[in-house]
Parts: sequence; structure tokens; C-alpha cells
Amino acid sequence: MTRFDPGTLRSRRLAERPGDLPSQLFIHGGRAPTRLSVVCFEPTGIEERELGGAQELEPLLSRGVPLWVRLQGLADTTMIRTVLDTLGVPPQVQAPLLEHPQRPRVDSIGDVVLAVLHRFSFSETPDRLIGEQVGFLLLPDLLISLEEVPSAGSFPQLTQWLSYLDPAPTRDDLDDILHFLIDELLDGFFPLLEHLAELLEQLEEAALLRPKPRLLSRTYQTRSSLRDIRGQVWPLRHQIMVLLRQNQRLLGPDALHGFHDMEQRVVLIFEACELLRHQCDSVTDAYMASISNRMNQVMKTLTIVSTIFAPLTFIAGIYGMNFINMPELSLKYGYFIILILMGLVALLQSFWLWRRGWFQDWTMFGR
Repeated sequence: MTRFDPGTLRSRRLAERPGDLPSQLFIHGGRAPTRLSVVCFEPTGIEERELGGAQELEPLLSRGVPLWVRLQGLADTTMIRTVLDTLGVPPQVQAPLLEHPQRPRVDSIGDVVLAVLHRFSFSETPDRLIGEQVGFLLLPDLLISLEEVPSAGSFPQLTQWLSYLDPAPTRDDLDDILHFLIDELLDGFFPLLEHLAELLEQLEEAALLRPKPRLLSRTYQTRSSLRDIRGQVWPLRHQIMVLLRQNQRLLGPDALHGFHDMEQRVVLIFEACELLRHQCDSVTDAYMASISNRMNQVMKTLTIVSTIFAPLTFIAGIYGMNFINMPELSLKYGYFIILILMGLVALLQSFWLWRRGWFQDWTMFGR
């Protein structure tokens, strides 16, 4: 009999979804259609079955073999609730699985282990993320997974690996499969972080060579994506630590060791997010430094022009005065002499400024 402390497994919804809505939801005009499949852990090996409804589960339950029930898509909530009721899932546990988006969590009470995470992927551009909720429920002889968005197969790599195991998985391996599933979701963060690191390197190089205002908006979007990843991962560390201290009877020694490694993986992901957030600051600093250098280059160019033309303007102003007694005005070649003098002054000033390095472009950064 499962006993629940008040509020232990209550629904903890997020104020808004981390990332944009999954693109698959837009294709179907709402929530993705619901699919039901089962992996039966027979003594001779695993057996996958596609089911049409909850009524097809009863013969499998009567056989007494451990099951991995896989639900994909949240369109038919009535069917999902019927399936959960047929499997004997307490109503208190169903709300965190069906209501979305939920906060990331790993909870344990009695003979129930609940885990809710978010699977992230890139949209059309690598600086924008989309998120979809994935929930897991571990009960005696039963593992349930509920994915918000269906795919070609539910965790196909893990399912294929299970089919090759010899001896075949048993009911004692369901806890290990649970932590393998969570590990697969957490491992999916590392390629995302690697892509974001490459993106930030490209943005930093562009900020130095070709600074444009759009670079800042992409940097802020990348920072927002990192904040979403960090917010979905960091709460799990404390919850996993609590789970390890509870000595949950459904979790064997191998599963507990796997959850301990999972805690270290969460720390690695969080530290990687912090490093990349600092790199976002570096991109912003590089952009501001580049803009400042370009502004200095513009001001330097204007200063050079003003410095060269200042004495020329002075000479032109002197001989533009309308005094009667100006001996140079009566010279036959005075006009050409003054032009030659002004040219020599401009050349001498340009040579002097060049020797002092004023004509060097400070925005080239070693190119």
C-alpha cells in the first residue's frame, strides 16, 4: 500500500515552458496524438508490442511478467488516464505526469519513484531551443514512460541494447532501466552544450571582425538557452541526493550507484553552463571593444583630416583677406606658389602622421 505525505507528489507546474513549443505540436494543431506500446520482459528476451488501448493491457498484466509501458503524445488524456488506472497508478501520481510543463523532479515515496525531465533539441537555428516533457514512473514489476512528443520509436537505442542482453532483463533490472532512461536524457545535453560553445566561438570571432547589433541579440538568446538548461538540470542534484538517502527499496545497489553517477553528471552539466554563460559575457565584451575601436578609428580619421586641412585653411584665410597693402597679391605667380606651399605643408603633415602610426587601422586585429 502506497502512503503519501501531504504534498509529496503534488503537481509543480512551471510558469512557462522551458524553450519554445515542440515543432511536432504545431504540425498536429495541438497536442501530439497518443500512442501506446509495451515492452514485455519475458524469460527468453524482451518482446515489443503496439497496443490499441488500455483493454489490451489486462492480458499482459495477468501473465505476471514485468512491463515497460510506453506512452507517447498527450492528445488523448482520457486514454492515458485509463491506462494508468488499469496499471494501478495512484491518482496522486498521475497529475505530475499529465499536467505540463512540470518542474524537473525526482521524487520517491513508498513503492513509487517519479521522475519528470525535459528533452531539449535545437530549432532551425542552434541558438534557440525547443523542449518537450518526459515523465517516468517506477512501481513494483512496472516501468512507465510518458513522452509529450512521439517519435519513430520510444528510446530506440536503449530498447535495441536491451534486446541484445544475455541473459534477458528481469524484474530486478527495471530500476537500472529507469536510471538508464534518465541518463539518456541527461547525456543529450552535452551535444547541445558543444554546439552552443561552437556558436559562441563564432559569435566572438564575428564580434571582433564584423560587429553588428544582431550579434548581441543572438548572444542574449544563447544566454537564455543556457539559463533554461541550467534551470532544468540543477534542481535534480538536490533531489537525487535526497533519493539516495531514502534507501528506496525499489532501487537496487546498481541503480543507486547509477544515480550517484547521475548526480556527478548533473554537476558537470551545470558547470559547463556556467562556463558558457561567462563566454557570453566575453562575446559582449568583445563586441563592445570592437565597436569602441571602430569609433576610435572614425574619430582618428576625422582628426587626421582636420589636422591636415587646418594649416591649409589658415593659409587660405590669410590670403583671402581684403587688405589693400598685401605685397603677395601682386606677384605674377603668387597663386601657384601658394598652391605649391599648401601641397608641401599637406605632404609634410601626412608624412609626420604616418611616421607616428596614425594611418594604421586599429580594427583589423592582426589580419
